[in-house]
Amino acid sequence: MKRIAKMACLVGMILMLVPTNMSAGTKEKKGSRFDWNPVIDAIIEVESEGKADAVDKSGKSCGIMQITPILVKECNRILELKNSDKRYTMKDRFSVKKSKEMFLLFQSFYNPKNNVELAIRSWNGGMHYTRRGTQKYFEKVMSKMK
Repeated sequence: MKRIAKMACLVGMILMLVPTNMSAGTKEKKGSRFDWNPVIDAIIEVESEGKADAVDKSGKSCGIMQITPILVKECNRILELKNSDKRYTMKDRFSVKKSKEMFLLFQSFYNPKNNVELAIRSWNGGMHYTRRGTQKYFEKVMSKMK
Protein backbone atom coordinates (compact mmCIF):
# COMPACT_ATOMS: atom_id res chain seq x y z
CA MET A 1 0.00 0.00 0.00
CA LYS A 2 2.85 2.39 0.85
CA ARG A 3 4.36 1.73 -2.56
CA ILE A 4 1.09 2.63 -4.34
CA ALA A 5 0.79 5.83 -2.29
CA LYS A 6 4.36 6.80 -3.18
CA MET A 7 3.73 6.12 -6.87
CA ALA A 8 0.50 8.16 -6.82
CA CYS A 9 2.33 11.03 -5.14
CA LEU A 10 5.12 10.85 -7.71
CA VAL A 11 2.67 10.80 -10.63
CA GLY A 12 0.82 13.77 -9.12
CA MET A 13 4.04 15.76 -8.82
CA ILE A 14 4.97 15.00 -12.42
CA LEU A 15 1.55 16.06 -13.67
CA MET A 16 1.87 19.36 -11.80
CA LEU A 17 5.00 20.10 -13.82
CA VAL A 18 3.33 19.45 -17.20
CA PRO A 19 1.76 22.59 -18.73
CA THR A 20 -2.00 22.19 -19.07
CA ASN A 21 -2.51 24.80 -21.81
CA MET A 22 -0.55 22.98 -24.50
CA SER A 23 -2.32 22.30 -27.77
CA ALA A 24 -1.63 19.10 -29.63
CA GLY A 25 0.94 19.59 -32.34
CA THR A 26 1.76 23.23 -31.58
CA LYS A 27 4.82 24.77 -30.04
CA GLU A 28 4.56 28.28 -28.70
CA LYS A 29 7.78 30.21 -28.40
CA LYS A 30 8.37 32.84 -25.75
CA GLY A 31 7.09 36.15 -27.05
CA SER A 32 5.39 34.60 -30.09
CA ARG A 33 2.06 36.24 -29.27
CA PHE A 34 3.39 39.77 -29.79
CA ASP A 35 2.25 41.27 -33.08
CA TRP A 36 5.20 43.03 -34.70
CA ASN A 37 3.27 43.70 -37.94
CA PRO A 38 2.34 47.34 -37.18
CA VAL A 39 5.97 48.14 -36.34
CA ILE A 40 7.30 46.27 -39.39
CA ASP A 41 4.79 47.97 -41.69
CA ALA A 42 5.71 51.42 -40.34
CA ILE A 43 9.44 50.72 -40.70
CA ILE A 44 8.88 49.53 -44.27
CA GLU A 45 7.01 52.74 -45.08
CA VAL A 46 9.79 54.91 -43.64
CA GLU A 47 12.69 52.89 -45.04
CA SER A 48 11.59 52.11 -48.59
CA GLU A 49 7.98 53.21 -49.10
CA GLY A 50 7.27 49.53 -49.70
CA LYS A 51 9.80 49.01 -52.51
CA ALA A 52 11.48 45.62 -52.14
CA ASP A 53 14.23 46.58 -54.62
CA ALA A 54 15.20 49.81 -52.80
CA VAL A 55 18.91 50.56 -52.35
CA ASP A 56 20.25 53.54 -50.42
CA LYS A 57 22.77 55.99 -51.90
CA SER A 58 25.74 54.17 -50.39
CA GLY A 59 24.53 50.82 -51.74
CA LYS A 60 24.91 49.21 -48.32
CA SER A 61 21.29 49.24 -47.15
CA CYS A 62 18.96 47.25 -49.36
CA GLY A 63 15.46 45.93 -49.65
CA ILE A 64 12.13 46.75 -48.17
CA MET A 65 13.58 47.22 -44.67
CA GLN A 66 16.96 48.63 -45.78
CA ILE A 67 19.03 45.82 -44.30
CA THR A 68 22.79 46.27 -44.04
CA PRO A 69 25.50 43.62 -44.47
CA ILE A 70 26.24 44.03 -40.74
CA LEU A 71 22.69 42.96 -39.86
CA VAL A 72 22.88 39.92 -42.15
CA LYS A 73 26.14 38.94 -40.45
CA GLU A 74 24.60 39.46 -37.00
CA CYS A 75 21.53 37.37 -37.87
CA ASN A 76 23.81 34.56 -39.02
CA ARG A 77 25.76 34.85 -35.74
CA ILE A 78 22.50 34.59 -33.77
CA LEU A 79 21.45 31.56 -35.83
CA GLU A 80 24.82 29.94 -35.14
CA LEU A 81 24.40 30.58 -31.39
CA LYS A 82 20.99 28.90 -31.61
CA ASN A 83 22.61 25.89 -33.33
CA SER A 84 20.58 26.48 -36.48
CA ASP A 85 21.84 25.47 -39.90
CA LYS A 86 19.90 28.31 -41.53
CA ARG A 87 21.90 31.27 -42.85
CA TYR A 88 20.96 34.49 -44.65
CA THR A 89 22.70 35.89 -47.74
CA MET A 90 23.07 39.44 -49.02
CA LYS A 91 20.50 38.59 -51.68
CA ASP A 92 17.97 37.78 -48.95
CA ARG A 93 17.75 41.51 -48.16
CA PHE A 94 15.61 41.87 -51.30
CA SER A 95 13.13 39.22 -50.12
CA VAL A 96 10.22 40.72 -48.20
CA LYS A 97 9.69 37.47 -46.29
CA LYS A 98 13.34 37.01 -45.34
CA SER A 99 13.74 40.69 -44.42
CA LYS A 100 10.86 40.34 -41.97
CA GLU A 101 12.39 37.11 -40.63
CA MET A 102 15.67 38.92 -39.97
CA PHE A 103 13.83 41.70 -38.12
CA LEU A 104 12.01 39.15 -35.96
CA LEU A 105 15.19 37.18 -35.28
CA PHE A 106 17.03 40.36 -34.25
CA GLN A 107 14.16 41.36 -31.95
CA SER A 108 13.85 37.91 -30.38
CA PHE A 109 17.53 37.99 -29.48
CA TYR A 110 18.07 41.61 -28.43
CA ASN A 111 14.54 42.61 -27.44
CA PRO A 112 12.88 39.61 -25.75
CA LYS A 113 10.48 41.87 -23.84
CA ASN A 114 9.12 43.21 -27.16
CA ASN A 115 9.75 46.87 -26.37
CA VAL A 116 8.51 48.80 -29.42
CA GLU A 117 10.68 51.87 -28.76
CA LEU A 118 13.80 49.70 -28.42
CA ALA A 119 12.87 47.87 -31.63
CA ILE A 120 12.49 51.08 -33.65
CA ARG A 121 15.55 52.85 -32.28
CA SER A 122 17.83 49.80 -32.54
CA TRP A 123 16.66 49.17 -36.12
CA ASN A 124 17.90 52.64 -36.99
CA GLY A 125 20.93 53.02 -34.75
CA GLY A 126 21.96 49.51 -33.78
CA MET A 127 22.11 48.22 -30.24
CA HIS A 128 24.33 51.11 -29.15
CA TYR A 129 21.96 53.78 -30.46
CA THR A 130 21.53 57.16 -28.83
CA ARG A 131 18.12 58.64 -28.15
CA ARG A 132 19.20 61.89 -29.78
CA GLY A 133 20.58 60.14 -32.84
CA THR A 134 17.44 58.10 -33.41
CA GLN A 135 14.79 60.60 -32.34
CA LYS A 136 13.70 61.79 -35.81
CA TYR A 137 13.57 58.22 -37.09
CA PHE A 138 11.58 57.10 -34.05
CA GLU A 139 9.07 59.92 -34.57
CA LYS A 140 8.69 59.09 -38.29
CA VAL A 141 8.02 55.43 -37.59
CA MET A 142 5.60 56.19 -34.76
CA SER A 143 3.68 58.62 -37.00
CA LYS A 144 3.22 55.82 -39.58
CA MET A 145 1.84 53.50 -36.90
CA LYS A 146 -1.05 55.84 -36.02
